[in-house]
Amino acid sequence: MSNALQRGLITAVLLALLVVPFVPQLIYPVFVMKVLCFALFACAFNLLLGHAGIVSFGHAAFFGSAAYITGYTVREMALTPEIGIIAGVAASAMLGVAFGALAIRRRGIYLAMITLALAQLVYFTFLQAPFTGAEDGMQPIPRGRLFGIIDLRSDFNLYFLVLACTSGGLWLVNRIVNSPFGEVLRAIRDHEPRARSLGYPVDRYKIIAFALSAGLSGLAGSLKCIVFQLAALTDVHWHMSGDVILMTLLGGMNSVLGPAIGALLVSALHHYFDALGAWVTVVVGLVFMICVLLFRRGLVGELDHFLSQRRYARANLKEGIDAQV
Repeated sequence: MSNALQRGLITAVLLALLVVPFVPQLIYPVFVMKVLCFALFACAFNLLLGHAGIVSFGHAAFFGSAAYITGYTVREMALTPEIGIIAGVAASAMLGVAFGALAIRRRGIYLAMITLALAQLVYFTFLQAPFTGAEDGMQPIPRGRLFGIIDLRSDFNLYFLVLACTSGGLWLVNRIVNSPFGEVLRAIRDHEPRARSLGYPVDRYKIIAFALSAGLSGLAGSLKCIVFQLAALTDVHWHMSGDVILMTLLGGMNSVLGPAIGALLVSALHHYFDALGAWVTVVVGLVFMICVLLFRRGLVGELDHFLSQRRYARANLKEGIDAQV
């Protein structure tokens, strides 16, 4: 996909998102805020899966931990929401460093299972902790006033906070991926022994990638906690880790913003087919199977491949015409 087309699409999406709170009769702003949170979560997860080649089955630990920390900071300590969000992001980033330091001792499925085991430890910690409300979750969490001025009890005000934080997070993901750091991550993904032979401290890069991915996932969890005024065990359950993997694979893990499209698709399926009850899981599974069979690179990956093929064919046609002339 050309840079001009990408910029045009991003501009169009941003303009559409800016209009959403002014037309609540057309689209529910709280639903859009949920999609934005999961889009950031999926793109943050893809820093590890798509660009570092690390499969994590425990990303719900970062998402849910940030939600609980933010909820505790805002509700129990009566601090402002921006401090709660910062506390949640910091806690999840530190947890990411701990997970990374332990998990990178192994590779492949063994690394993935270590992250799952650590995430289950976090899950049972929040299940037993006295301040979390166990199965009932931590509720109600007050939205409060941003910087003591902006009343976040208004969905209108909260929407622009979520949009700003998500846009900043996605910009950071894009900046990381297209930086020298991102190039080293892809070198490690493609051929780790060669990266080591070139003198790169591979373990350090992996731990930093874990911390960045965990911190951005924590930002998504903190925002979701403020939006729904709830931190629940579902946020830290292994099902959430499965959902974010599903979002990433559907959207395309070889693109920067592809997982955001996957997050939109999965969230829309859960939202609009909610009346089906437990059958919504079957619907999501069928959609996933169809996408895996028809779109091996994910939705955005296949679109990018199709446009690249068209450009290549057009360039070859132009060269042939020029040669004949």
